[in-house]
Amino acid sequence: MLLRTDRGKSFVLRRYPRRNTCAVEAALMELVRERVPVPEVVYADDGGDLLGEPFMLTRFASGVPLTSVFAGAAEEDGAQLAEAVAEVLVAIHSVRFGRPGFFSDGALRPDATPPEHHDDLAAFVEAAVARGNAAAALSETERRALVELGARCAPLVAETAGADQLVHSDFNPKNLLMRPGDHGTWRVSAVLDWEYAFSGSGLFDLGNMLRFPQDLSPGFAERFPGAYEKAGGVLPGRWREISEALDLFALSDLLTRSPDHPLFPQAAAAIRQRLTPQS
Repeated sequence: MLLRTDRGKSFVLRRYPRRNTCAVEAALMELVRERVPVPEVVYADDGGDLLGEPFMLTRFASGVPLTSVFAGAAEEDGAQLAEAVAEVLVAIHSVRFGRPGFFSDGALRPDATPPEHHDDLAAFVEAAVARGNAAAALSETERRALVELGARCAPLVAETAGADQLVHSDFNPKNLLMRPGDHGTWRVSAVLDWEYAFSGSGLFDLGNMLRFPQDLSPGFAERFPGAYEKAGGVLPGRWREISEALDLFALSDLLTRSPDHPLFPQAAAAIRQRLTPQS
């Protein structure tokens, strides 16, 4: 919710009626603010004492959503945009916690119990297909193939065991605000929505960013891995396979949403493409 004062100042009020990550988000933004552009936290009430539910108040972060920048970008803009986004992602991944895991409170100790099957790709995919709405988009043959794909990709996920980088976990164009720089360039002005962040492999974020290539500007996907390494990020030899395997957690979870959810058909299409043998 956008709030404006009579003195011309703007703030954003975010409520947490279902999943209370208020304390975690506020602590994370304080932790990274010297390295990563984030909205300034004015006040966080994770106990819900003032409004009856947890909320966080931040200063309004100005900028153009990266989705809009991509929509008007030309192919020659892809390299510069990739560098701007990769630089910020490397800064996020430079934060380490000493062990993998999820955060339970503002202390940011990765000690919370993982959500169901979040440490077992094969079981996670199978459960998502069984309890979700996959049948609304995928045939029975495709659903079986997806479960088999999850099992085949589990060893790739295992290669990231022990990774302790800060993972944003929702790092994609809709959560990045941009500002114009010099000579037609762009820079990231704010990274939004840290509610799903955890300690793990940064390849989760690469898989997320490159999940829907049709939504990116021309040339961005091709330049992004090199830009990430140029900014100081380290990619293993099979980074693409591993990042796509990790992204199956998110794609499978999207199949548990309503078929009316805007990302549901995109997730189904992305899964169907991964099930199609590449020549």
